[in-house]
Amino acid sequence: MSEKTTGSKLWTRDFTIITAGSVISMFGNAMSGFAMSLMVLDISKSTFLFSIYIAMYTLPQLIMPVVSGAVLDRFSRKKAIYSLDFLSSFLYVIMAGILATGWFSFPVFAIYCFILGSIESIYMVAYESFYPLLISEGNYQKAYSVASVLETLSAVMVPAATFFYHLVGLAPLLAINGVCFFIAALLETRITAEEEYIDLQKASRRADQHPVRQVMDDTREGFAYLASEKGLLAVAIYFAFSAICGGVSSVITLPYFKNTFPNGEYWFMAVMAFMLIGRAVGGMIHYRKEIPSRYRYGIALAVYIIISLCEGFYLFCPIPVMMILCFINGLGGVTSYTIRISATQSYVPDERKGRFNGAFNMLFTLGALIGEFLAGSLTIFMNERMVLMGSMLLCALAAVIFIGGGKEHVSRIYNMTEGIPKNP
Repeated sequence: MSEKTTGSKLWTRDFTIITAGSVISMFGNAMSGFAMSLMVLDISKSTFLFSIYIAMYTLPQLIMPVVSGAVLDRFSRKKAIYSLDFLSSFLYVIMAGILATGWFSFPVFAIYCFILGSIESIYMVAYESFYPLLISEGNYQKAYSVASVLETLSAVMVPAATFFYHLVGLAPLLAINGVCFFIAALLETRITAEEEYIDLQKASRRADQHPVRQVMDDTREGFAYLASEKGLLAVAIYFAFSAICGGVSSVITLPYFKNTFPNGEYWFMAVMAFMLIGRAVGGMIHYRKEIPSRYRYGIALAVYIIISLCEGFYLFCPIPVMMILCFINGLGGVTSYTIRISATQSYVPDERKGRFNGAFNMLFTLGALIGEFLAGSLTIFMNERMVLMGSMLLCALAAVIFIGGGKEHVSRIYNMTEGIPKNP
């Protein structure tokens, strides 16, 4: 039996290991990732080229999650997780060595980001599908609040990244990230949870079917399953729109601060710090106090609308007001994440998690790509703040249409009590 079924405590051995590995890799990745963005902006001095850099990282996540989701429902997600972390470690160390020589090429760096994005997209499907197997029944909200807080706290490395980037450059930060990934991979090899879904899938596989055909069939099944579940489909479509707006924001925000304020990256960090504080406070609240199941849908819908409006208008405000709105956005964002991820991962059967997460991530990535390219193009002709405001108003409208309009089906998932039998 897997450790998930042996008791109701959250902090089992396997859950502790996966959490520790996540902390180490998240902190290293947060530091190097922001430094890479600063380097691209410093070299290109163009929001449009910055959008291309972001899109190159995002582009492989359009296809990889769907294919990998089908594969990961039949093979070990644990092995995929630590193998990809070992590979990431190698790639970060190699690029650190190349940059240390003083050589740089934007096209080569863009291809490098494409490869990293491919690895990240496969890793996220494996992680999101494996992580629920390490959570004991009844602890989904608490576990995902832990994950959200840790992700939030990893962002404290952003100021460190800025300081060390200006002090020593990007190469040492990439080398540190490589070491972090290597340590995380070593920890993940120690996880002992059994992956019982593999046997279920092997039993359903035809012996005479070619592996490539099997993957194609599994991929189609993932979208068929999503389409057959009206609640999951409504959630996925809304988050595709949310990703469009998130892509717009990711392209616009940092360049806006750098172009508007002296030492703009520091003002950016100061404002974003309040979003992180909001997420940390929200995560701790969700860890200590569970939201009653009957209120989750209503809270989620309200939060989707509020955070869209906050992010749509905050760049028009003085910096102190920006900070307040970002705090609200952070508090709402972690609430949105905790409700959505704990509900959907509890609802979807273990043997279908990979395909569901792959299909969901593909729609999310498609939205992010549209947003990134749209923002990069529109800012050539329009004011950056107007582009962000328009996209966020679209996001609020999508919440009303898909989450509000799909109340009957979405509330059945969001308001589900943990521990009841999963949807077959």
